[in-house]
Amino acid sequence: MKFKLSMQFKTDLTGYIFILPNLLGMIAFTLMPIIFSLVISFTDWDFTKGFGNWNFIGLKNFIDMWSDEWFTSALGNTILFAFITVPVIIFLSLVLAIVIDKACFIKTPLKLMMFMPYISNIVAVSIVWVMMYSPWGPFTQFVKLLGVEPPKWLGDYHWALPAVMIMAIWGSIGYCIMIYTSSIQGLPLELYEAADIDGAGELRKFFKLTIPLLSPTIFFLVITQFIGAFQIFAQIQVMTGGGPGTSTNVLVFYIYKSAFTFYKMGFSAAMSWILFLILFVITLIQWKGQKKWVGY
Repeated sequence: MKFKLSMQFKTDLTGYIFILPNLLGMIAFTLMPIIFSLVISFTDWDFTKGFGNWNFIGLKNFIDMWSDEWFTSALGNTILFAFITVPVIIFLSLVLAIVIDKACFIKTPLKLMMFMPYISNIVAVSIVWVMMYSPWGPFTQFVKLLGVEPPKWLGDYHWALPAVMIMAIWGSIGYCIMIYTSSIQGLPLELYEAADIDGAGELRKFFKLTIPLLSPTIFFLVITQFIGAFQIFAQIQVMTGGGPGTSTNVLVFYIYKSAFTFYKMGFSAAMSWILFLILFVITLIQWKGQKKWVGY
């Protein structure tokens, strides 16, 4: 008796075969590492001793990290970095996107020019900013022209993190402008025409029409920018190395140092899961806030 495959089964099988390589890659390089990191977060594994040379210590890593001065400083610096840079990026890029859309004649070249820092190699960009912050660099010289004695920037305990913040804001604005402008072009013009008839000014239209209409885009950018801010690493690695002291020691950088400098892989995995929980809570809060604001 011959078994005949139905046409629907053949179609489904063909689809599964096409997605199988991608599915296997996701399992091997995403799902399995996630599960593995969760397992080793409950161990004291030193990866230089090889696989299997670990002891299960329960929640000790999750408890000890809160008494670790380097972890608490890294967490504080990361939160400070995120909650300063993200609102500035979101608001400033929105204002610039509206100005470019309404007042500039060469919109596309200008937007592409502002987008270039986002797609440029982050290591190269960080090195350029290190040179700009040097005593003979253009950024330092510009501050001197304003009649202000500039600090040592990356070498100053109090100014190192703000210096990295300035660079991060500069690098992210172009991406947000591109997202905003694509959304602005789809806004209903009849609402603005009605507001003009009613005598509404530009500032009133900005707060009463533009911001509410762009709220889905704003929330999308807030979520993605917060995730990116909490994961900042390359700029810190290249520009400051976490110093001076603990001034620019951020969470992802300390996770990296714990794993590959101090060889405390279990401890770093535990911190990674704390970072995941923080991002999950922030995303959940913003998602709930979006539903309440937008009204669905």
